[in-house]
Amino acid sequence: MDTMATSDTVLSRAVEAADTTLPMPNVCVHELFEQQVARTPDAVAVVFGERQLSYRQLNERANQVAHYLRRRGVGPEVLVGVCLERSPEMVVGLLGVLKSGAAYVPLDPTYPPERLDFMARDAGLRLLLTERKSRHLFAESGAEAVCLDTDWQAIALESATNPVTTASPDNLAYVIYTSGSTGRPKGVAVTSRALVNLLESMGQAPGLSESDVLLSVTTLAFDIAALELYLPLIKGAKVMLASRDETRDGQRLMARLSSSGATVMQATPATWRMLIDSGWEGTPGLKVLCGGEALKRDLADQLLQLAGEVWNMYGPTETTVWSSIWRVEPGAGAISIGQPIANTQLWVLDDYFEPVPVGVVGELCIGGIGLARGYWKRPDLTAERFVPDRLSGIDGARLYRTGDWARWMPDGRLECLGRIDHQIKIRGFRIEPAEIETAIAKHPAVRASVVVARGDDAEKLLVAYLVADHPPADLSNQLRALIRAALPEYMVPSAFIMLDAFPLTANGKIDRQALPPWSGASRATPANDSVMPRTETERAIAAIWAEMLKLDSVGVDDDFFDLGGQSLMAMKLVSRIRDAFGVNLPLRNLFDHSTVAGLAEVVDGLVWLAQAPSHGTCDREEIDL
Repeated sequence: MDTMATSDTVLSRAVEAADTTLPMPNVCVHELFEQQVARTPDAVAVVFGERQLSYRQLNERANQVAHYLRRRGVGPEVLVGVCLERSPEMVVGLLGVLKSGAAYVPLDPTYPPERLDFMARDAGLRLLLTERKSRHLFAESGAEAVCLDTDWQAIALESATNPVTTASPDNLAYVIYTSGSTGRPKGVAVTSRALVNLLESMGQAPGLSESDVLLSVTTLAFDIAALELYLPLIKGAKVMLASRDETRDGQRLMARLSSSGATVMQATPATWRMLIDSGWEGTPGLKVLCGGEALKRDLADQLLQLAGEVWNMYGPTETTVWSSIWRVEPGAGAISIGQPIANTQLWVLDDYFEPVPVGVVGELCIGGIGLARGYWKRPDLTAERFVPDRLSGIDGARLYRTGDWARWMPDGRLECLGRIDHQIKIRGFRIEPAEIETAIAKHPAVRASVVVARGDDAEKLLVAYLVADHPPADLSNQLRALIRAALPEYMVPSAFIMLDAFPLTANGKIDRQALPPWSGASRATPANDSVMPRTETERAIAAIWAEMLKLDSVGVDDDFFDLGGQSLMAMKLVSRIRDAFGVNLPLRNLFDHSTVAGLAEVVDGLVWLAQAPSHGTCDREEIDL
């Protein structure tokens, strides 16, 4: 190695091994919250719509849940499922689980029952916190459901005092499931010590104080929600919970951001673009936290003009939400993922786990307190991704292999350059194509499939390329139904493209780079013999549909997804229809009735239901159209 290379390697080691040591309190997350309750018991902790809870009220209700869980044998290293809609009760439930000493498993009620059942069984859940309208999702899992709405009278009989802490910082705080490269989701087991390290570091930079209001927009099943919920609650700030509908609709989210008085908001680049596209004119002084996928320079420059500060965040779930941060400044060039947070080491390594010179590309590996314990009940996968750390000089230390290409720049900034493998990021969600390909393989006509991402940022879409024997005419619809039964909506491809054979590399592997391109311009078009809308409802829906899809006309039997619709666009469409007809149209109705005629029938039913006289004791939330 020449002198220059040696000098660069030394500089690389110095940058990567920079001291990030910061003393951390040897307590659990819920204990930090209890300390804050003692300081500001009457301050507002959580706000949702017209409802709010003070720190004292939130603490007392969480204590009652904790005592109730303990009576059922819950304690350290026990996993408790949490399947609750966004509400103050969701925060009560999470804190109640942590105060009981247990760890929680977040379960999104919009996920398919098959996926929820798998996660409940894989986690070995004996108990889960939910609500009456969602308990049926776990009927086959064997877990006992505690409904925070219908069971609250019994829970309220418990003590409102802080339970004696039985968990240590090295016990689990949560196990969160992410997409798996083996075709099934995997649970990432995170300790309270790792979570406290994240929160205390984020409390210093980007920073949060008692005067702040954080608008929380992230689903609990996405790990960055942990920062949105717990950081304000250990710093005396206020958490404003946006509803699920608000988080999916740019206009509604813009209104909530304006009315909430928020000073901090964390979201993916796709969500920030959605806000800007909806006409957001900015919020002076707002601290913008952006992460989950790459932040492009054009979006960063727009955000800098609309807000007070912009911070780029990077980190995989396996290293507890964020591992590096960077305050973005105006300028040119790519956006850096910054420098490590407290008690975290970032290394760019070669195939032999040796640091590469500054400016040279290698795999980004992460060490420090933030590393997860590993994958739940997957020692093989844990050993593959969490490897011994020979660089820190600390006995027993580990590194997490991120699978991201990166390089250090001479000024100490770290640049992320994409994936080593085929993992995809869409709107912040981490997707392993193998999970989708496994679902597609269940169809008897499909011989092989490859799923890739096409497009960029908010327009990024999943496209499935297929080789099939004697495919039926409605294969796309059959595959969508098959995938939706097993996977979340964000994992359903927007297009299915038939090929006679896949292009191959010289060594016989599928050449993903040689797959034919796809864009919205090559999507299906309305059939020439389409039946035009016949009713006022069909005409109104078709007009909205055509405007969003940029089509001259849409027939009543045309399929929204075949014409290029995708999950983010579906959210906007449902919001437009809700506003146009004044009905509460669940998003799932579009997926189940994806033609104009089918959706119009659903909307007419909802309009009739809203206008009809009282229907006795029927619960409208349980009516499934």
